[in-house]
Amino acid sequence: MPEGDSLHRAAQRLQVLVGEAVDGETPNPRASGRGIAERLDGCRLERVEAIGKNLLLSFEGGHVLRSHLRMTGRWRVTRRGEARTGLPWLVLRGRTHEAVLWNGPVLELDSRRPRRFGPDILGDPPDFDRMLTNLRGAGAARAVGDALLDQRLVSGIGNLWKAESLWAARVSPWAALGSLEDDELRSVLEESHRLMRTALDGARPLRRVYRRAGRACPRCGEPIRSRGQGDDNRTAYWCSGCQQGGEPPLSA
Repeated sequence: MPEGDSLHRAAQRLQVLVGEAVDGETPNPRASGRGIAERLDGCRLERVEAIGKNLLLSFEGGHVLRSHLRMTGRWRVTRRGEARTGLPWLVLRGRTHEAVLWNGPVLELDSRRPRRFGPDILGDPPDFDRMLTNLRGAGAARAVGDALLDQRLVSGIGNLWKAESLWAARVSPWAALGSLEDDELRSVLEESHRLMRTALDGARPLRRVYRRAGRACPRCGEPIRSRGQGDDNRTAYWCSGCQQGGEPPLSA
């Protein structure tokens, strides 16, 4: 699933259309019935921003388009009129470039900015205090690995960066929020921000535990483990040797 850094890169690419009136088109029949292209056609794009895993495009007249890519979606920016095959969900054409959304399962047009997201882990600067407050309010028994993926608490962290930031901070994904000190939680958030910002700036992510189950931990040599976690059963990766604070429940 695209994570916060991927959305920020998409927002950077879409800046080429900011300030221009766009022509809208929804070639995919699954998107065409929503009337989004018709409502945006001829409107000026005023701002593009990434908030967590959401891309928000603000247009004149108060229209705000929210795009969430889930597992398969992607935005591309090409020269206007460039040949393509297939039926994208949405095309926004400017004078010289066009933004094309492929496989965009969540596409909503509203008259106001959504407010149900937690603070963005890639915010400049990130609001770590508010993130901590949100995490503290999520319940003392909730596992930190599950809470980090809750976009209402902290937006932008996905399964890859959850695993890597917890490993970097030496915290188990199974540690209960109530068992962790504020400085431990802040360390996890700071590592998430650091790792994602490094990736956003162009560095290739170095995976220490993500999708490395059964291999030796590069820090202590113990085997890396994996187990489904949370209501969505997203796979957690961790080292039981050097990530302290909890183990998966026996029934997991």
